[in-house]
Amino acid sequence: MDNPFQLITDAFAPEYRVNLSIQGLDGSIMLTLSKAGRVVAKRMISAEQRNDPQRLKRLVQSIQFGIAIEQGHSAVAILEAMTNSDSFKLPLPTAKGRPANRPPLTLAI
Repeated sequence: MDNPFQLITDAFAPEYRVNLSIQGLDGSIMLTLSKAGRVVAKRMISAEQRNDPQRLKRLVQSIQFGIAIEQGHSAVAILEAMTNSDSFKLPLPTAKGRPANRPPLTLAI
């Protein structure tokens, strides 16, 4: 099995600063993603999730999905990207007040 810590880090770096910290004797860890000094996502990962490749993949996708929604992307477009490809670039939202010069969001596992 691949190193779960490396899989988590590779899924989010270099776009986000990835911090993994041990939370308890049960093997749970806290994942904190930050960017420009701001926490973007924070999730507790159980030992069971961490040690099961399928559960870990779904957890990473769930976090990516949440971040994309927070950034204004369409939930339908994100779900299509996740089901149709291992790596897919979503177009930026064109909503008022959002900068149009941000790079596209990449979803990959």
